[in-house]
Amino acid sequence: MIIYDLRCKKNHAFEGWFNNRSAFEEQKNNKLVSCPICGDTQVEMVPTSISILCKDQKDHVREHSKEISPMKALQHLHQFLDKNFEDVGDKFAEVAIKIHDGEQDKRNIRGTTTREQDEVLREKGIHFIKVPVAKFDS
Repeated sequence: MIIYDLRCKKNHAFEGWFNNRSAFEEQKNNKLVSCPICGDTQVEMVPTSISILCKDQKDHVREHSKEISPMKALQHLHQFLDKNFEDVGDKFAEVAIKIHDGEQDKRNIRGTTTREQDEVLREKGIHFIKVPVAKFDS
């Protein structure tokens, strides 16, 4: 898993998690990557401290990155979501539509949807992602 620093045309900075560079490019070209703040799909990668490290430091980063398991990465993602997104539960579609229509202030939300609700959100042009819910030991 690679974490890229991204920026939309409105200069909002955010992170994206991808399997590799080509996965990012493919998702970007299909407009599947969007700014979590404004929904803009015109996003670009921005330089990160890791991308400008010298050779010796890259070896250290590479060694360190092998220490984290996929389950641990998913756990970190869930912790980030818990900290930075309001949980609206099964009202996700309803709240997302109200935010999209300007009836509520824009904010980061998380919750659950049915397949039917997913389709309604897509038809309205509302961008969202599904994050797998994992069971963590302790």
